[in-house]
Amino acid sequence: MFSVNNLSVQFNGEFLFEDVSFIINKRDRIGLVGKNGAGKTTIMRVITGAMAPESGRVVIPSSGTVGYLPQEMKLRSQKTVIDETFTAFTEANELENRIEKYTSELSQREDYTSEAYQKLAEKLADANDRFAIIGGTTQQARAEKVLLGLGFSHQDFNRMMAEFSGGWQMRVELAKILLRSPDLLLLDEPTNHLDIESIQWLESFLQEYSGAVVIISHDRAFLDNITKRTIEVSKGKIYDYKANYSNYELLREERLEQEMAMFNNQQKEIAQIERFITRFRAKATKAKQVQSRVKLLEKMDKVEVDELDMSGIHFRFNQAPPSGKIVIEASEVGKKYGDKTVLENLEFSVSRGERLAFVGRNGEGKTTLSRIIIRELEHTGELKLGHNVEIGYYAQNQTELLDGDKTVFETLDDVAVGDIRPRIRNILGGFLFQGEDIDKKVKVLSGGEKSRLAIAKLLLSPVNLLVLDEPTNHLDMRSKDILKAALLQFEGTIIIVSHDRDFLQGLSTKVFEFKNRKIKEFLGDIYDFIDSRNIQALSDLEQARKSTSRANDAQEPSDNKVQWERRKEAEKELRKLQNRITECEKKMESLEEKIKQAEEVISNPSDYPSDFNNDEFYRNYSAMKNELKEQEALWEKLHLQLEELESNDA
Repeated sequence: MFSVNNLSVQFNGEFLFEDVSFIINKRDRIGLVGKNGAGKTTIMRVITGAMAPESGRVVIPSSGTVGYLPQEMKLRSQKTVIDETFTAFTEANELENRIEKYTSELSQREDYTSEAYQKLAEKLADANDRFAIIGGTTQQARAEKVLLGLGFSHQDFNRMMAEFSGGWQMRVELAKILLRSPDLLLLDEPTNHLDIESIQWLESFLQEYSGAVVIISHDRAFLDNITKRTIEVSKGKIYDYKANYSNYELLREERLEQEMAMFNNQQKEIAQIERFITRFRAKATKAKQVQSRVKLLEKMDKVEVDELDMSGIHFRFNQAPPSGKIVIEASEVGKKYGDKTVLENLEFSVSRGERLAFVGRNGEGKTTLSRIIIRELEHTGELKLGHNVEIGYYAQNQTELLDGDKTVFETLDDVAVGDIRPRIRNILGGFLFQGEDIDKKVKVLSGGEKSRLAIAKLLLSPVNLLVLDEPTNHLDMRSKDILKAALLQFEGTIIIVSHDRDFLQGLSTKVFEFKNRKIKEFLGDIYDFIDSRNIQALSDLEQARKSTSRANDAQEPSDNKVQWERRKEAEKELRKLQNRITECEKKMESLEEKIKQAEEVISNPSDYPSDFNNDEFYRNYSAMKNELKEQEALWEKLHLQLEELESNDA
């Protein structure tokens, strides 16, 4: 259990947050949410010890370990991918040396009943337990499994890290943190550099992870699939909800409505007190009452409301004339970079009004095809744009193309034409630029603010084909909702490169999957594609089973029977382990509930006098705590056995 106690952090003389406290339990799955700049990343850095708080402290168990993945890192590794990944096993290597040392020392001693011998034996047992928990005996297999899950191929393992982009190098850093198996995982925007398949693998990994996980993410689907608890950082405070992100949004709305009611009631009370003070300030007979009310106002804890921002985009696009029925037609399109072929013999067409999602692993050619479509890259084959097609393109580095010396207002004023111009301020409000924000220079904006401005600028241009390459990078939840609302109004054709499933849902009518230099078309939105891939994967598995079956048929009957019996025995053992794990989890849940009830008695002794003074009560409480520890140790042991059995089966 990790404990955050009364943390306070100041920036420029103002508290970012003050007296923040919460507990992270052993298998918690927590989403840390809040507006950009609310202090989410700061909390993570304080927990890791990378930053000291103004006051308060973080209590970490003596044997507790923490793994932290920041949003960005400076990476300069000179190793291969697999060698860099193996640096994750520093703890395992140290434990192995300690185990060898303790074993050697014990073998040379004969004072078996001495306290020193017992302590040494305990150290050996602890080292062995930790070595087993972090998978010290299966390092090679675990490293390969995690790298493959994060999108690397076997051929990539011996390539130099420097050959990969920053995003792929960040995947190696993520792999290292996962392989260290810390008791607490802190992940700050872990999906930024992942494609959809890698995100789904990471979801499965984190769902089964034995430690606690805290995630900062703007990917709603990712949070919903992993977290069961949401901690919101808002106006220097935290609000703790036992819910995933989507349910948290509903609960938060209820809370804000209650806060608004409290705020309105307090404002009425304040107005009433101020009227009394103003009316009777000059009357000597009322001096005592006036002074009393002045002090009351000074001591009053003001209710602050973090209002729900329900603003959105309410304008009609300044559309270009409609394009022809066929917007894009491609024949034998290909692209090479030196000796490397990225795309080969692509054949496809895009019709007016279609909404395409480009998906696939990074490096498979999604951005390359986008740049071919906008005439930015030379290529082989033929790609024709239809009649009257006007393209608007949002690149991954689009924010770098903004003029930093212009204001927010000037940036839009330069491209707005017609009846849009008088409504620039309203449009900027829809993109969350309000009040003095519109007079800020672009160069002082945050990454998320620049992204919103670049998108607003693009959407004001008179185009009928939008090509958007990772438009949601750096955008928070609200900003993504605003962009999605705008795109749903757009009447032209849209191509979106994105790995954000929640954002793509309802936007895409067709999916292009990029794989092995080709593209494959799927009709429907992103979840139709994901469902079809799952079915396809099962079909592939079934095909593999049929091939295995045919191979077995060619062997001797006795050989076949032995294999069948082994498989049957393995499946039986697997079921037995799974049943024991389920039984163990039920016991743990029951014990945790009983311990919680007992601690309620201990915390409020006056409410439970008979229990509080009962020796039997404390004996039971102590026994339950010990039994819970035993069950937790058993749960970990069973999971290790299950992983080993599944690994052998694979």
